[in-house]
Amino acid sequence: MTSIITNTAAMAALATLRSINAEMETTQSRVSSGYKVESASDNAAYWSIATTMRSDNKALATVQDALAFGAAKTDTAYTGLNSAIDVVSEIKAKLVAAREPGVDKLKINSELTELKNQLVSIAESASFSGQNWLYNDDSTANGEVEMVGSFNRASDNTVSVGILTFDTANSTLVDTNNAAAGLLTGDISVTVPVGTGTTSATYFLVNAGSATAASGTEIVLSAATTDTDVDGMISAVESMLNQMTDAAAVVGSTNMRIELQESFVADLMDVIDKGVGRLVDADMNEESTRLKALQTQQQLGIQALSIANSNSENVLQLFR
Repeated sequence: MTSIITNTAAMAALATLRSINAEMETTQSRVSSGYKVESASDNAAYWSIATTMRSDNKALATVQDALAFGAAKTDTAYTGLNSAIDVVSEIKAKLVAAREPGVDKLKINSELTELKNQLVSIAESASFSGQNWLYNDDSTANGEVEMVGSFNRASDNTVSVGILTFDTANSTLVDTNNAAAGLLTGDISVTVPVGTGTTSATYFLVNAGSATAASGTEIVLSAATTDTDVDGMISAVESMLNQMTDAAAVVGSTNMRIELQESFVADLMDVIDKGVGRLVDADMNEESTRLKALQTQQQLGIQALSIANSNSENVLQLFR
């Protein structure tokens, strides 16, 4: 049946053309934006996942910055400790030299004085962004410090921030408030052999004028310093060296942990970006191929609509 009122062929061709145009609009949007899921209306589930993971990646970027800040602090502390160990080793060598008979102990003591000043300078200078793990001039003793180490999302979608800790009480070299809190200002008790017996003594290396002073004897050489005194001083300095070496080892281990975590966070961010991309990024090869096909279909649809519309004109030929 042919009707000039209802052109079913044109209606079908128009419906097909509308469908093709809608698909072309979607494909062109993907080509221009690079996303196959750009908004929640495209795919609510994938859009929700991608939005959450992008938010987590921003948090991880902040964690990465915090780790870099923590690494800078541990680097500074380790550098200071390493330099201080070298100076204390030099002090030990000077004390061993003072054990030699006939040596001018006063001249050696003048060298010791300068080395001690250098130790205080190293400890006071080992500061990063106002934080100093080797020196304390505050009424509150150095204690545990926290550094942001990770951002975690649990299976129930609860989030938490992981913390790395370091106890700066173990690395403090000089404390001007309480001498006992500093490795170099605090008392070191030693036992020194004397003849067939032993004697006990207490020494400290640096006198920083602490509000609460050390109770032992400062390591200072004079003409009256005996060989037994020097032996005790050497033992005390050796004990300090051991404590400083332990502290440097812990700082170094903390620094290594931070660097490993920093590398992991960088890799994790890349993996998350890749995963989000797989969910929402458009395959440009596929979309360009689809766009070309749709353009061809559109041209055919227009041609079909034109043919359908011309059928009504053909009816006029019957009345001529």
